[in-house]
Amino acid sequence: MSADPPVEIRGLSKWFGAFRALDGIDLTIGAAERLVICGPSGSGKSTLIRTINALESFQEGEIRVGGVRLTREPAAVRAIRLQVGMVFQQFNLFPHMTVLENCALPLRRVRGLAPETARDRAMSYLDKVRIPEQADKYPAQLSGGQQQRVAIARALAMEPRLMLLDEPTSALDPEMVKEVLDTMVALAADGMTMAVVTHEMGFARHFATREIFMDQGRIIEQGPTEAFFADPREERTRTFLRQVLRRD
Repeated sequence: MSADPPVEIRGLSKWFGAFRALDGIDLTIGAAERLVICGPSGSGKSTLIRTINALESFQEGEIRVGGVRLTREPAAVRAIRLQVGMVFQQFNLFPHMTVLENCALPLRRVRGLAPETARDRAMSYLDKVRIPEQADKYPAQLSGGQQQRVAIARALAMEPRLMLLDEPTSALDPEMVKEVLDTMVALAADGMTMAVVTHEMGFARHFATREIFMDQGRIIEQGPTEAFFADPREERTRTFLRQVLRRD
């Protein structure tokens, strides 16, 4: 495994027309770190993690994942995506495939595993997220929380070095949120490096090793979780935390 940090970002900027979505971002994510990225809607949180996995292009700066520099070359994109698992707000499961087939497909198509080997590995990760009994069901037969756990298992089965989760609970009913958050806590206990965009600040406070607050495409404040919540330096951060913690 590479000795380089999972993620190194320097001077990252991106814009859509005249709108600057990311503005000079510098960020390093260390091994086994649990990073939570928070901020108001439109602050650039999701755009930031989507650039790491080459789902969004960028105009300025540099991204390295495990020492591999992200360029537009297909080989570089593939090398980075093999290191990164991505979980979205929407589950993005294939409705015509069973849960097990959803998890095994990328192992066959991307990793090149034999069908039986892919199914065995997929099954082991369904067991890891505690839904092996759902393997032969179709996504529509599952609750939203179960579908998101399948999406997490699918990403984990690729055995990435880094997991990116973009508002993984935002599409769920409140009673389904806990099962997904519990799954993420279990992953953290295994030492998985994770970067999570979330508005669940109560969860973030107990889960993260470091917090980042973004606004208008910039990192306004960052720091260890305890200090971030107890004594934020910036007034903009304090205002945001008062608002979201009141809702929690």
